[in-house]
Amino acid sequence: MASVIVFDLDDTLYLERDFVRSGFAAVDKWINDRFDISGFFDRAWALFEAGRRGDIFDRALVDLEIRASSDLVQHLVRIYRGHAPSITLAPDAEEALTALCRRRRAALLTDGYRTTQARKVAALGLSTRLRPVIYTDELGSGMQKPHPQGFLAIQKEFGFASGEFVYVADNPSKDFIGPRALGWKTLRVRRPEGQYSHLSVEPARDADTTVASLRELDLAEL
Repeated sequence: MASVIVFDLDDTLYLERDFVRSGFAAVDKWINDRFDISGFFDRAWALFEAGRRGDIFDRALVDLEIRASSDLVQHLVRIYRGHAPSITLAPDAEEALTALCRRRRAALLTDGYRTTQARKVAALGLSTRLRPVIYTDELGSGMQKPHPQGFLAIQKEFGFASGEFVYVADNPSKDFIGPRALGWKTLRVRRPEGQYSHLSVEPARDADTTVASLRELDLAEL
């Protein structure tokens, strides 16, 4: 039986699309205040829902007839990344954490910009429930997953053998390579609404077990 369950954040404990929605709303407010032009949110969200990635801000600004200068787009990105998000734990994540924190040790390991991820952690109230919280952005350049450094930091924190850890995450392109190489157990949450739910990879890169909801998390088997 594993002693420590380590969680990923985005699309594992909450839906990342909710952060996107919240960020677009923050940008929409700024644009409305700055230019007295409404409609950014609707255009950006429609592009996101259509699968557009990478240039949503540029496209939405063009649709609103606002010149998408690099300075403006960079400023909007900073607003998006730095806003205080309106997000909540997925219901199954809340249930799993409530049950887990009574019986096991639990931690968090997440990629992404440290400030952005820390604001998510604060909004979700995770800092008192999951310890330690490891932001790979703080570990140095190139330390994000699939690099094993973040997992090694958690191992060192607890001082247990690698077989005592389980990593629960959602993105098979990067999440499970590092922990599997160290001998951790791995579990994939394949939420239908998740950004990476469509991804399929070879078994050597995927998790040991896949579930559609954390309600399927059987602590007795981990």
